[in-house]
Amino acid sequence: MTVPSPHHAVRRLSRKRRATIYALSLLCCSVAMTALPAGASAAPDPRTAASSSTSGAAAVAFADEFDGPAGSAVDGAKWLTETGDNVSNHERQYYTAGTSNAALDGQGNLVITARKENPGNYQCWYGTCEYTSSRLNTSGRFTSTYGHVESRMKIPRGQGIWPAFWMLGADIGSVGWPNSGEIDIMENVGFEPGTVHGTLHGPGYSGSGGIGAGYTLPGGAAFADDFHTFAVDWAPDSITWSVDGTVYQRRTPADLNGNQWVFDKPFFLILNLAVGGYWPGDPDGSTTFPQQLVVDYVRVTTGD
Repeated sequence: MTVPSPHHAVRRLSRKRRATIYALSLLCCSVAMTALPAGASAAPDPRTAASSSTSGAAAVAFADEFDGPAGSAVDGAKWLTETGDNVSNHERQYYTAGTSNAALDGQGNLVITARKENPGNYQCWYGTCEYTSSRLNTSGRFTSTYGHVESRMKIPRGQGIWPAFWMLGADIGSVGWPNSGEIDIMENVGFEPGTVHGTLHGPGYSGSGGIGAGYTLPGGAAFADDFHTFAVDWAPDSITWSVDGTVYQRRTPADLNGNQWVFDKPFFLILNLAVGGYWPGDPDGSTTFPQQLVVDYVRVTTGD
């Protein structure tokens, strides 16, 4: 028997009441501790890890509960919808505009859908695109330096499916990647249904050389079977990752082998569902479509 998350009860309350409960939960809830992967820094006291960046009175810097009529678009004041393909990772989807691949479901969720289709005759780096999906970011709308960054979501499944919740340095337009820095809060590649990854990318530690670790659900469970909460606690010179309140890694400048720490500046948020690419590999005969990334909420809180 699965014990319902407290967020199930919160959803039926008003937006103002939900925000109040959430702020209080950051101040009083505790997290469990697991063994850290080899090479990771010692994690903070698990009783304070979840609110390490929100000690004192927590302030909600950003929140989207995705409340709205079924089929409606995300809030354009909060999210920018990207379009096009991605040759850098050799992904196979085309990110579309509008609500075909990203829309509210009327039950308080954002649903990002990957489909095997090409209704617009979109062209990708490899020729005629085979898939469509969506990628949203808060560039030009919201950035943060430090805080508790969290999303509750249910990820999709299947070979070649690659959902992600992550952040990029807001200066990427001037300094480029990886000098901008990248904080991957949650990535899953479909051939690992029970494992998610948290990673840092920066100058000298990018791509396959990123610094990070994975977290695996106990008992052979798959992340696609239920909602889970993915978060980072981001403070000066440290970033701590957790899943459902369980801390699984903490990184500091000491982990970067002498390379530059580029995580003390504004970053913006990204949600996307990719299909194929160097890391997950391409879909195969076992992959079914459509696949959906269902996002309950995204929140960023900061301390005083």
